[in-house]
Order: sequence, then C-alpha cells, then structure tokens
Amino acid sequence: MTTKPTLVVIPDGGRSRVVAVHECGDPAGTAIIHFHGTPGSRLELDFGGGLAADAGVRLIGFDRPGYGASDPGPISVTGMARDVGAIADHLGLGRVGVSAWSGGTAFALATAVEFPDRVSGVGISGGLAPFDRMPGARDGLTPNDLEALACLPEDPARAAEIFRDGNADMLEAMLSVRDDETSPWIDWMFARSDPAVITDPTARQALAVNFREALQQGIGAIAWDNVAFVGPWGFGVEDIATPVALWYGDRDEMAPPTNGQWLADHLPDARLTVVRNEGHLLPLAHLSEMLKTLSEMV
Repeated sequence: MTTKPTLVVIPDGGRSRVVAVHECGDPAGTAIIHFHGTPGSRLELDFGGGLAADAGVRLIGFDRPGYGASDPGPISVTGMARDVGAIADHLGLGRVGVSAWSGGTAFALATAVEFPDRVSGVGISGGLAPFDRMPGARDGLTPNDLEALACLPEDPARAAEIFRDGNADMLEAMLSVRDDETSPWIDWMFARSDPAVITDPTARQALAVNFREALQQGIGAIAWDNVAFVGPWGFGVEDIATPVALWYGDRDEMAPPTNGQWLADHLPDARLTVVRNEGHLLPLAHLSEMLKTLSEMV
C-alpha cells in the first residue's frame, strides 16, 4: 500500500498550490531531494527505500504540478527549483543533495543555481544537455516540437498545448499503465536499451507503480515538462559551482552518453560515469552506489 503523501502548500503568484511529497530511507539520514523523470512521480525511487536506509540517506521525492497528487499548473525550470526550497523549509532541512533522473535534469541543475549555499551536490542519471546549446540536439526534434518551441518564451502555455496535441497518440498510449498491470508501453520504450531491467519482475513493478501514480491526472504535465527542459533553461551550466555526479548507460537511446560528456565538459566540477551494457533505466540497477556518491557530497 502506498504511503499517504505529505502535502506542502506553496505560495504561487498570489495564490497557493499543493505539492505532494514522499519520503523513504533513513529519517535521520542525509537529505536528498529527487526530481523524477518524464513522466514520473514522487514514488520513482521508493523501490530503493531499503538501499537509502543502508546508505544513511533520507530520500525525498515530490510530484511536479499535474503529476501524481500535486495540483496541476505550469512547470518552469526556475519554478521547480524554488519548490525544492519550499519543501526543504517545510521539512526543516538545511543543506541537501539533489538528484534527478532523465527529465528532471534541468530542474535539479537549476536548484544548484538558485540555492548555491544550500545544495551541496547534484546527481544526474540519463539527463539531456540543453537543446539550444548542445550541437545536433535539435536535429531530432519533430516539426511539431519546433512549432511548440517557437512560442517560447512568450507563451509557454501555448507551447505545451501544441506539444500535447502533436504527440497525443503516444501520450494517450502511456495512460494504459493506469489500468493494465502489464504496462505494454514499457516494452516499446525500453526493450532495446534495457532488456534485462524490464524482464526483472521487481524492477518492472517499480516502473509500473511510478508511472501509474505519475499519470493519475492525465498527460498534461508531460507536455509542460517537455516545454520546460527542451526550451531555454535560463541559466548557464558553467555558473554551477556545486559538484555534479553524472551517470549514463552506454546503451541509453533516450539520453545517449554524449549528453553527459557535454555536461561534464561545461560544468566546472563534474564527474562522469558511463556504465557498460546499461540503458536509460540505470538507477534501477545502480541506485546504491549513486546514493553513496551523492551522500558523500552533502
């Protein structure tokens, strides 16, 4: 049974919204706040609660707007960074580590920019480099994606609408996870890059739990996520003084290791690890060493 989330009320533009938070691991341990992937939820790393406890880590996940049990709303890079500050304040945390998987990358790095004296270390797994800076990154975008990005920065809501409408078939297929325990789209997303992971019952169950919770409110948050991290991030990674650990699988087709190399070349303090014969689902097999590395930074 899923633990009832902690609900954090965050002021936002004269109003307030609710953010759902989940904790696992060691309650007295080193605090690490995690940005889930796209799609993803506060439960993304809950499968690793025992690993976190063994590593002396208090692992904290939260739903971005429109995912899981968080109120829907716009998603921006700097806005999500500020959510971490509000969550840390609510939980009475001082210095923290920040981690991210895949689509959470831009938000995690922005948190180090927003709170340089509070974020002691950043851990990234399978993250994309900035699309507007990495050579060749935009070559893989569809005409629909480019149409959406042309609305930025003036009209992010319109950009999210265009992205959602243009990718409706794929996004709607993801919703099958809410009703189908077998989650067939996990196979067509990851069968080539992560065959061993998706055939492991425990790992597959962890994916299904995460995705099912992520998509409780539909597909709108995925569109907002993509607009946020494919569009301009609003900061330069060269300005991040916080140490960053980068992990990539050499079989990753969603975020090839060239992204990690670009980030390692431009971040002032970064360490890149490329794991052989692993894909995008790297944390499902290597979370223990990731947590150990990141906890040592805090």
